Amino acid sequence: MVKEVDCQRTDESTAIALLTEGFLAEAMRGTTVERTIEWVDTDAAGHQHNSAIMRFVEAAEAKLFRELGATSYFGIAPRVRHEIDYRAKLYFGQAVSTAIAIEHVGTASMAFAFKVWGHPHEGRETVLAAEGRFVTVCVPEGSEESAPWPEAILAAVKQQSSI
Repeated sequence: MVKEVDCQRTDESTAIALLTEGFLAEAMRGTTVERTIEWVDTDAAGHQHNSAIMRFVEAAEAKLFRELGATSYFGIAPRVRHEIDYRAKLYFGQAVSTAIAIEHVGTASMAFAFKVWGHPHEGRETVLAAEGRFVTVCVPEGSEESAPWPEAILAAVKQQSSI
């Protein structure tokens, strides 16, 4: 279980770092990205559009596989399932940290978890804005069916990992 951090007793940037670190500590592999909520990310209600969360998650996923040197992942790993629980609103100009973690690697699938935190903004405190999971499946180029992950991707994910 990830230990919760009392943001009242810690400066806010440190709180976000500790939250992210705690989430990733239980992961096989993971990473974070920081973004700012831009005008295009908001909807008519004045807060983030639901699609912004998945864009942040996809940016973190792309960063993770670039960091692993497993760029062959791109183009062969469609999402077959995703779920998001929206916990709090994010607003134009607000900084956001997204952490993504690989939870499980199967023969042809990979399961991920993610969390998106909003940084303090205009009198608002640090918030867990969204969390969820998604699954990708290896579908080699030119195929319509899943297949086992290529050894290069498995090796990159397993490097310094407990799987």
